[in-house]
Amino acid sequence: MSVPLLDLKAQHATVRDAMLAAVTEVVDAQTFILGAPVEQLEQEVAALSRTRHAIGCASGTDALLLAMKALDIGRGDEVVTTPFTFFATAGTIHNAGATPVFVDIEPRTFNVDPDAVRAAVGSKTKAVIAVDLFGQMAALEEIQAATKGLPVIEDAAQSIGARRQIDGTWTMAGERATIGTFSFFPSKNLGGYGDGGMMVTQDDALAARLKKLRVHGGAKQYYHDEVGFNSRLDTLQAAVLRAKLPHLAGWSAARRTNAAHYDAAFAELVQAGDLVSPVVTPENESIYNQYTLRILGGRRDALKQHLADAGVGAAIYYPLCLHQQQCFQYLGYKTGQFPEAERAAAEALSIPVFPELTTSQRDEVIRTVRAFFGR
Repeated sequence: MSVPLLDLKAQHATVRDAMLAAVTEVVDAQTFILGAPVEQLEQEVAALSRTRHAIGCASGTDALLLAMKALDIGRGDEVVTTPFTFFATAGTIHNAGATPVFVDIEPRTFNVDPDAVRAAVGSKTKAVIAVDLFGQMAALEEIQAATKGLPVIEDAAQSIGARRQIDGTWTMAGERATIGTFSFFPSKNLGGYGDGGMMVTQDDALAARLKKLRVHGGAKQYYHDEVGFNSRLDTLQAAVLRAKLPHLAGWSAARRTNAAHYDAAFAELVQAGDLVSPVVTPENESIYNQYTLRILGGRRDALKQHLADAGVGAAIYYPLCLHQQQCFQYLGYKTGQFPEAERAAAEALSIPVFPELTTSQRDEVIRTVRAFFGR
């Protein structure tokens, strides 16, 4: 494929020496579980997110599950969230023993609609999970106002380093939430060489509990205050992430540059009603984990095939909303209940935006998309 959706090999080439040195240091020290790089990375992510605490864990999925456990969310509780997101957001609600309550999205940003959240909050609601989809923060301040003091978990798996102006002040992803959760899956802007995750919070008590929960519920080895999980961030992954972290801001800036070129190149197609380019609201600075177009007129799948035929990578995030998934049929939702989420699932198409994308590759993507529409 001449232009892949994501080129991790190209990124690795730019950090290879530092990466190998970091990994070799861990191997030589033989400190594979909760070694010094884990605590060092936690301090650095806490500084980036402007939070008091950061606690590493085994994956972004576990970060959500641990967050709910720390908030005592379980059987009989409801958690409000979006149906247009990666499966883990709702899957962890189910696995915590609670019930996912889906609400529709705001069509411009793909993020959950605060007014819909407000309408869904009831006597059984224990928390809200707000997802920062595709690298743009959700309207945390509006969601918190709508929930009247309920905990808000910010699923920031796709938004580490993103920020939003709230009351005239820049707020980082994870900073304002009760608990913010990050994923270090390899395809993320800050990706490891395997699974990894992290939770951030301003709350001292929650941080202390999260640290215990990730190691079977005990602060002292072989002594357990509660039943927890085996969910530790590997020292090798922490070393890899620490070597990459100084590059994160530059990589995210390069993604924004690529996105701006696409915006300009596709303006005519937007004007003609062929597609809608991503909308980043004025108060947000996105990190563009994905550059996601809306393809209008029922032509999304045909464009994806056209791109594939030309050797250009593209992906559909997400082809089926969570309320329509077979495993959630027990919740009783029907197709048509969340029209904006379902419309997004039918129209969304993500194209290459990774920071190592060359000018010639970017131009090829633009030419291929424009050619499909005969422009």
